[in-house]
Amino acid sequence: MLPGPDDPPPRLLFCGINPGLTTAATGHHFARPGNRFWPALHGGGLTPRRLRPAEQGELRRLGLGITNLVPRPTARADELTADEVRAGAARLRELVAETGPAWLAVVGVTAYRTAFDAPRAVVGRQDVLLGATRVWVLPNPSGLNAHWQLPELVAEFARLRAAVEG
Repeated sequence: MLPGPDDPPPRLLFCGINPGLTTAATGHHFARPGNRFWPALHGGGLTPRRLRPAEQGELRRLGLGITNLVPRPTARADELTADEVRAGAARLRELVAETGPAWLAVVGVTAYRTAFDAPRAVVGRQDVLLGATRVWVLPNPSGLNAHWQLPELVAEFARLRAAVEG
């Protein structure tokens, strides 16, 4: 959900990798049961309560937006080609220029590395700007990402919140 023409720019724009099959079927970001985006978003203090995917429209009033790098739905992000991910980064740069968020949070470090030709990028604040927009990389909250459990995801979302508010 991006801001409408009469909405202020989001203070924070989240960018997922691409829609999963459940997201594509429902039209709601991070909709697959077991995805930890919504619990981490709330646990990290970015929403006053845990939102359901169908409530993604609530993000606007909180100064948050959400989009994807690649529009093509897949069961797994690793089904995307590097060319698709890089093309998504070009579209994302345009979107950021149009909407002017203070922060961009890319959800998925591997996708970020490919999209922005940053093979050594790690989770956290990046040393690059997209115009005036600061960039943060979050771990992929998919239930398929066993390297990050919910408590660690919540802690990383909280670090992002502190940076956005600071």
